[in-house]
Amino acid sequence: MRIKKQLSMVFNLDKCLGCQTCTIACKNVWTNREGAEYMFWNNVETKPGVGYPREWENQDKYRGGWKENPGQAQPKLNQASKFWEMINLFYNPVLPQMDEYYGKGPFTFTYEDLHSETPTKYSQPVARPKSQITAEEDIDLTYGVNWEDNAAGTHYEGTGALDYNFKDMSEAAKKALLKFQDSFMMYLPRICNHCLNPACVGSCPSGANYKREEDGVVLIDQDRCRGWRYCVSGCPYKKTYYNWRTGKSEKCILCFPRIETGQPPMCFQACVGRIRYLGPILYDIDRVAEVANAPEDKLVDLQREIILDPFDPEVIQEARRQGISDNWMEACRRSPVFFMVKKWKIALPLHPEFRTLPSLFYIPPESPVKTSHVDNGRNAMDMVDGGTVLPQLKEFRIPIEYLATLLAAGNTDQVETALLRQLAVREFRRLERVEGRIDESVLAQVGLTIQDARHMHRLLALAHFHERFVIATARSEDTADAPYLERGFTGFDLMDPGSAPNRRTEFHGNREEVGS
Repeated sequence: MRIKKQLSMVFNLDKCLGCQTCTIACKNVWTNREGAEYMFWNNVETKPGVGYPREWENQDKYRGGWKENPGQAQPKLNQASKFWEMINLFYNPVLPQMDEYYGKGPFTFTYEDLHSETPTKYSQPVARPKSQITAEEDIDLTYGVNWEDNAAGTHYEGTGALDYNFKDMSEAAKKALLKFQDSFMMYLPRICNHCLNPACVGSCPSGANYKREEDGVVLIDQDRCRGWRYCVSGCPYKKTYYNWRTGKSEKCILCFPRIETGQPPMCFQACVGRIRYLGPILYDIDRVAEVANAPEDKLVDLQREIILDPFDPEVIQEARRQGISDNWMEACRRSPVFFMVKKWKIALPLHPEFRTLPSLFYIPPESPVKTSHVDNGRNAMDMVDGGTVLPQLKEFRIPIEYLATLLAAGNTDQVETALLRQLAVREFRRLERVEGRIDESVLAQVGLTIQDARHMHRLLALAHFHERFVIATARSEDTADAPYLERGFTGFDLMDPGSAPNRRTEFHGNREEVGS
C-alpha cells in the first residue's frame, strides 16, 4: 500500500443557486487577459443541456478519458495507434473548435455607443455584439458559456435533446421529460476535477501536465508545454484550454497559491450558497490502475474503497512510515470530503465511466416533487404521500435515471442511497425539532446513526467556514524531500519516497519517463 495525499472537493447540488458568483470570481482572478477570453475554469451549467463546450460529455465525439483495457489503461485519444497520434500532432480531428465554445469567438458589446456624443435622432442607442478577438462588430451570437441558463432553449427541438445523460432513454421518454409540464432543471457547477488518474496527463506528449506530490493538484508546466493540445482532447470534462496568445495550454490550478497560505480557492470563497467543501483525503495509488479498469457498475464503490480511513490505526502507522505528517493526518480526520464520500456515501463522482477517478464529488439534488395540484384548498405539493411533508423518491421531478447517468455511470442504486440518506436526515431532524421526539428507526433504515445524522446536518446546513474548508498544512523541516515535491509523481509516480534526489519516475498509463 502506497499512500498518496489529495485535496478533494464536494459540491452540494441541492444548494446551488446558479448565481454564477463563483464563475465571476474565478474569471476576475485568472482568465481576464488576452488569449483567455473564452476560458471559464469555473462555470455553472443548467441541466439538461449540452454544456460548455457543446456536448463535452459525448466521448464518441471527443474521445476523452480512458478506455477499459486489461492490464493497463489507455487514453481513448490514442486508442488507434501511435502512428495515429503522430500524424495528428499538427491537426487533431477531435479537438473542440471555437464555435463549440462560442459562435465566432468570445464577445462583448459596443457599450461606447450608449455614451456617444452624437446620439441618433430617430432611435435609441443600442450596444451591438463585438468580437473580443478580432474586434468585428455585429457578429452572430449562436452559442456561449451561459447559453442554456435557467433551461433557456433546452426543449426537445433545442439543445435539450442532445444531452448525453438521456442516452439510455427512449425518444418517447426524452420527449416527455422535455415538455414544459414535465420538464426539470438543475445547476451543475464545474471546475477541474484534479483526478487521481488524469487523462490530460496521460495524453500530453511533452509531459507538461503533472500532478503535485504534496496535494495532488493537477497543473501544466508552462515551460514544458509545446501547445500540442492533446490535453484539451484527452480531458473528458474539457477543463483544459488553449491560450491562443501564448501558445500554451491552461487550466484550473485550484488556486494553489491561496491553498499554500491556508485559504480556499476563490470560487469556494465566493460561493453564496455555501455549496462547496474542501478537504484532504488519503488514497492507495497501488490500486488506481485496478479501479480505472473496473466494470462501470463497480467504479463508484471501488473509488471509495481506495480512499483510506484516517481513523484506522494501520493506515495511521503506514502513513507515518511513508513520511506523511501528523498535521495532514489530523486534517484528513476533519475533512468533510471523507465523511460525505467514504463514510456516509452521499457524494458521487461526475461521470465515473470516464475512468479518471475525479477528486470532485457531487451530492445529488433533492428535486421538487412532480405534483402541484390544489386539493380542497390545500397545495398538494406541500403535503404528499398521504399527508407527510417530505416526498418519496418516485415523486421527485428529476429522474433518478438521469442523475445515475450523470453521477454514477448508470447505477441507480448509488443515487437512491445518497438521496434516501438525505431524506432520512431531514425526517429525523423534523421529528426532533417539530414533534419533539427522536425516532432512530428512520435512520436505521438507510444505515445511519444518530451521530451520523447530527454531523451530516451540521455540515450540510450549519457548517462554519473552517468546517467547510479544511486545508492541510505541513512543515518543511518535517519533510525530507520537500525541495523535490513540486514535480513528484505528478503525472509520473515516485518509485521510492526516500530517493527523491535521484529518483526514477514512471506513469501508469501508456508512457514512461525518467526524471532527474
